[in-house]
Amino acid sequence: MEQHPLQFMQNRLDTLHHEHLYRQLRIGHEGSEAWIEFEGRRVLNLSSNNYLGLAEHPELKMAASHAAQRFGSGTGSSRLIAGNSELHEQLEKRLATFKLCESALLFNSGYTANIGVLTALATRGDLILSDELNHASIIDGCRLSRATCKIYPHSDVAALEALLASAKKESHTGKIIVVTDSVFSMDGDRAPLTAIAALCRDYHALLIVDEAHATGCIGPSGRGLLAEEGIEYEGIIAINTLSKAMGSFGAFVAGPTLVREYLINVARTFIFTTALPAPVVAASLAAVDMLERKPALVEKLRENATFFRQGLQEMGFDTLQSSTHIIPILIGDPQIAMEMTERLLANGVFAIAIRPPTVPAGTARIRTSVLASHSRADLAHALRIFERVADEMGISSHATLRR
Repeated sequence: MEQHPLQFMQNRLDTLHHEHLYRQLRIGHEGSEAWIEFEGRRVLNLSSNNYLGLAEHPELKMAASHAAQRFGSGTGSSRLIAGNSELHEQLEKRLATFKLCESALLFNSGYTANIGVLTALATRGDLILSDELNHASIIDGCRLSRATCKIYPHSDVAALEALLASAKKESHTGKIIVVTDSVFSMDGDRAPLTAIAALCRDYHALLIVDEAHATGCIGPSGRGLLAEEGIEYEGIIAINTLSKAMGSFGAFVAGPTLVREYLINVARTFIFTTALPAPVVAASLAAVDMLERKPALVEKLRENATFFRQGLQEMGFDTLQSSTHIIPILIGDPQIAMEMTERLLANGVFAIAIRPPTVPAGTARIRTSVLASHSRADLAHALRIFERVADEMGISSHATLRR
């Protein structure tokens, strides 16, 4: 008997169910504020990337509304045909000024920016060296580029140097590109960018840094980890998002004007897609304005993260190497992580379990993200709930299972 042509899908889903890795969409939450409505209850939101609380800010909403009234809801074309506007150019100039670089170029998402940049810069005969915990969009960009890609252990500068030295010894003739997140989205730790940039300078390698979770959150006025560490190297290309701390949507590449011109002509994910709509661009402009007027938001985010992380650590939870507003709680078993998410939700805290393949096998976790819009009372409340749920589940003060 012939198998149904879609049976392989059901087989795969059955396996995911069995391994407690099945995913499904849930309806119920509205907005991305500190407190949200989810499935009929008001819950504290610890699962948003709206780090500065700008996504719901009246100024961003007003800017988007005015732009929609003036320009409509969509652009109807790619920027190289009829979709470009003064608004797009204005935002790019503001972003370049904000990032203290020559130019910026908008992309429709961080995912398409990473794929577009990597496939535009690298091809067969080139070598990409990528951190093992880089975001999926970087992994996919490396694969699609057709370059040789080698993975170095997470934030291991010595291993990276060994790979660079090996390429030099073998007289590698193609381009060498090192790519890393600056803040890692599932672990909340920071890449050793100063050391990595020094190696790239020594070996004449390009350095691509994904600042998605650092832009708006780290460094002077939220300019990112590159700015915080004061790194200056002409071979750096920074990829940034507008959909997280900036409270809007889209992404941008920051760097020399030559990079902008090159990507406009070569990056397929820029060339062959409709331009970002005016309401989104206007909201992003408002976000840049607000961040420049209110740099204290960045400090508030840092203070909140420190308070919450220390509270979790004092209860014995393993927060890995987190030093930012992204604070994971290592659980290990995906089934237990899912159970903990449901118990937290039942107690009024929305904190999502992250399971393989998003994270390595055996490292399922609750990924919490702190917002500048959380009050200290909010976070103290969350800590009490975590302690209560850990006790209910038989998780000891050192986050090891008693059952």
